[in-house]
Parts: sequence; C-alpha cells; structure tokens
Amino acid sequence: MKKWNLIVDVGRCHNSNNCFLSVADEYQGNDHPGYAAEMPKHGHKWMHALRKERGQAPVVDVAYLPTMCQHCDNAPCIKSAKNNAVTKRDDGIVLIDPEKSKGQRHLVDACPYGSIWWNEEKEIPQHWPFDAHLIDRGWKEPRCTQACPTRALRALCVEDEEMERIKEKEGLEELNPEYGTKPRVHYKNLHLYKKCFIGGTVVANFDGVEECLRGARIAFHHDGQKVGEVVSDVYGEFKFDNLEPESGIYNLEISHGDFEVLQYEVDLSDSVYTGVHILEPKYY
Repeated sequence: MKKWNLIVDVGRCHNSNNCFLSVADEYQGNDHPGYAAEMPKHGHKWMHALRKERGQAPVVDVAYLPTMCQHCDNAPCIKSAKNNAVTKRDDGIVLIDPEKSKGQRHLVDACPYGSIWWNEEKEIPQHWPFDAHLIDRGWKEPRCTQACPTRALRALCVEDEEMERIKEKEGLEELNPEYGTKPRVHYKNLHLYKKCFIGGTVVANFDGVEECLRGARIAFHHDGQKVGEVVSDVYGEFKFDNLEPESGIYNLEISHGDFEVLQYEVDLSDSVYTGVHILEPKYY
C-alpha cells in the first residue's frame, strides 16, 4: 500500500518561512473537524526552521533545518495517548483527534522531536497533520510543499519498498535515529546542520608577494588513515565537510606543485576556520 512521506533537503532551505506561513494560513481561523482544531494565532510553530551557523569568517555557512511532526510508524504519542486519541492511518499519516485528546497535555512531552504543541485555550495537543483533510479531498501534496520556493520540501506517496530505494539513492537520513521512532520525514544533506567542517585558506609566496592559491590539494588524515581530500578554490579557500563533532585530531597535508608541503594539525570540536596557510617555494 502507498504511504505518505516527506523529504526535507537542508541544502535547499533558505528560511523563506513559506512552509510555516502556509500552515498558519490553513489552520489559523479554520476548524477542520476530525483532523485539527483551529491553530492559535501566537506561540505555535507546527512547521519550524531551526538555524545553525558553522565556522568562522571568512569560511562560514548557515543551515536551516525545517522541523515538523515526523509521522512516525513507531510513534511515542500513540503509545502515550488515552482513549485512542492519536491514531495512524493506513496511508502513514498520524492524527491527533481534537475531541478525544482534550486535556491530554502529557502528549506534548511524549514527542521526542518537540513537534506537539499545547493549545491552552482549547486544552488540546496539536501538530501538523500532513494536511490530511486536503489530501482526502484529492490534493496531490500538502500546502507546505507547494509553497516552498526552492523545493526543499517534497511529499511522496509511495510503497515502503519504493521509499527505501529512494532513501538509498538520495542518501536520506532520519533526524534522530537514536529515538527509534521510524519517522516518515526523511532528511537530505542533514550534515549541513548536524556535522562539522574544517576550512581554511591557502596562500602562496611568489617572490615575496602573497597571493591566493587555487588548486592546492589538502589531504585529511584521522587516526592514521586518510579520510578525504579537497582542492582550494579561486580564493584559496577549502572546506572538508561531514565530520563528527568532538572527533579529535585531524592532520592536514597541504601541497601544490613547486611549493613546499605544509603540515597542520586540528583538534576538532566544532566547525573551524584554520586560518591562512602560506606555502613557500621549493628551492633546488
């Protein structure tokens, strides 16, 4: 049977907030019986883009991580709910019943992703219900995916076997696999938010004149093994990404043609700009 999935490409998210605005427009001031009660005008972020800045100038980047209900197959909220207040449909969508869930504030804490919000006025927990009311009317995708200008969000309704093939092909990951919830939201380029990089600038000494050096090779070694290699760009800058935080010592070997090889050591805790590395010419 085909089931709904959401793909979030962190590399494409520019924090337009169109996803948040589309959800607010759909649910604020609107009641959808059996699916979702009206969303409060303030305080709720059923779609929320988290921000993370990595590195230091001039090698720095900013990533945005859209978060929402993960529509888990092993959903903790379903296990914690009373009176069958939270259910999972055959198409994979998790719904919190706005009537049965009244007073069940504990469901907010049951979600490890922090994606269930408490409506103080109505005394009910709420989440983004994948726009199930629109899908049941024949919509081909939820509003948030239509509203995203960079296509950072994609909704797919496919069989589980096909989704597994897509996950492998595109390198999709779970947001927090340690939770064991089997989410139906899958992330691409998650390393831009969760991992680290080592960056720097390579400069060459040309007869006493220092210039940015394009095409320098920077090899990275960790625990005695070569783990990767990058090449400096036209500005002499380089970046080696997708490294684990607090992963220890990395040895950099910087080389280019007729210049002396330069060695550098980094004790990696978080993303770091290692500064300017000056290569001196070889003397024969």
